[in-house]
This record gives sequence, structure tokens and C-alpha cells, in this order.
Amino acid sequence: MFESSADLHRLQALLDSSLAGSTDHLKSIVRPCERTLTARQVVEVCRGMCTLAVATVTRRGEPRISAVDGHFLNGRWVIGTHPRAAKARHLAARPAISTTYLRGEQVGIFTHGRATPLNPRDRPDDPTWPDVREYLLEHYGDDGTWDWDEVVYYRIDPTWMVAYSDDPAALVDIASPPA
Repeated sequence: MFESSADLHRLQALLDSSLAGSTDHLKSIVRPCERTLTARQVVEVCRGMCTLAVATVTRRGEPRISAVDGHFLNGRWVIGTHPRAAKARHLAARPAISTTYLRGEQVGIFTHGRATPLNPRDRPDDPTWPDVREYLLEHYGDDGTWDWDEVVYYRIDPTWMVAYSDDPAALVDIASPPA
């Protein structure tokens, strides 16, 4: 777990306020205290690499969705893409982003926020980049063939997040996907 107690507190406050401000329809599905995950459960469920569906927006306001490796670190998603990928161009111009992590009907974590580049090409690295890079090196390994300049990484600073489970109590028995 990479989250401090302050990270968990901030994440729990975000989860609570997001659901409280949601529509009655959403609250009828993601029933508070019945089909919601706590911050600690989100952190446990999201250990290792998670495949996320990521939505960005074109300059004409059209949504685009793709899949990326997602890593949940310090209560936020970290994703990477090639600097010339469409999503990188979209995020450079319009940093609003939405992500979804689904594991069948067992888990759904839905996030809206802003993407902050951690290792941008045109300005200094984000102060958190060295720690994130160290985590990524440990996760993916480094056999000398990986060119870290070929990927730009983003931290998603969430403004809204809802975490659903059809049976949160059963999550104790659900192992995180292999890394």
C-alpha cells in the first residue's frame, strides 16, 4: 500500500462527497454503506496494474476512449501513453479526463478529474515523478531496453470518484489481479 493516512482520509472524503452529490439514480445502484467501497478497500482492490478505460475529448468536443495501464498510488491513478498518442494531444490541450476500472460486476471505480503530466517534455518533472518512476521500474522491470522518454505519465487528480461493489464484504476473498 502506497497511501498514507492523509491519503486515505482525502480519498474517503472524496468518495463520500462524490456519492452524496450524485443523482438519485446512481445512489439507487451504488447504495451508500451497502454497495460502496471504503478508501482502504479501493486501495486494496487496485493494487498492481489495473486496465483502465480512459476518456478524453477532441477539440470538437467529441469523446474518445482507450485502454491504458493504471496504477493506484497515493489515492490517485497514474497512467502512461506515448507522447504522440491522440490521448496525449487531447490532455495537453484539455486535461479533463474520466477513467473506469471494472472487474466484471464485482467492482467498478469511476473517476473524473484532471490529468497532470509527471514527466512532461516541455517543462521540469513533477516533484512526485522520481517516486512514481521508481515504483514503475519495480513493477515493469528495466532490462535496459525500455526508453523512459517514449512514455509520458500522468497523475489523475480526481474531482469525483465513486467506488462500487456488488458485495463489498466478499472483497476480502477476492485477490487482486496478478501484477
